[in-house]
Amino acid sequence: MTENQNIIIALNKILTVELTSINQYFLHARIFKHWGLEGLNSKEYKKSILDMKQADRLIERILFLGGLPNLQLLNKVNIGEDTEEIIQADLELENSELTLLKQVIQACEDAKDFVSRDIIEKILEEEEEYYDWLIVQQELIGNINIKNYQQSMMEK
Repeated sequence: MTENQNIIIALNKILTVELTSINQYFLHARIFKHWGLEGLNSKEYKKSILDMKQADRLIERILFLGGLPNLQLLNKVNIGEDTEEIIQADLELENSELTLLKQVIQACEDAKDFVSRDIIEKILEEEEEYYDWLIVQQELIGNINIKNYQQSMMEK
């Protein structure tokens, strides 16, 4: 297998995670909207759009490398039944994605594919930002309790 083929396989693994997260975050956004938690709806919706843009960058790179982007695979979409479960499900997805991104960055380094590495590093930066935001939300819930937290996320 050539180095390009290995990178294409790795990029497709990330693409699978991105396609999964688009669905998970979009549905979570709409659940929050239905519950009147506009602050959380907005954050989740924007994250689903960001993941679409990340998927687009991956698709373009895979095509450039002569591969075929696999849009048919999805991992399990984990949907929470309450605010805390939703945040936890998102945190678990982000955690697994961060691990994968770091592995693929190393694979790109080893293959001397610095363009793919730069694309993945940008995605890693964006994902770390969202991961940190999720951690803060869990801390807020722990500090002010779920009812006060949810009230702070309602439309004004």
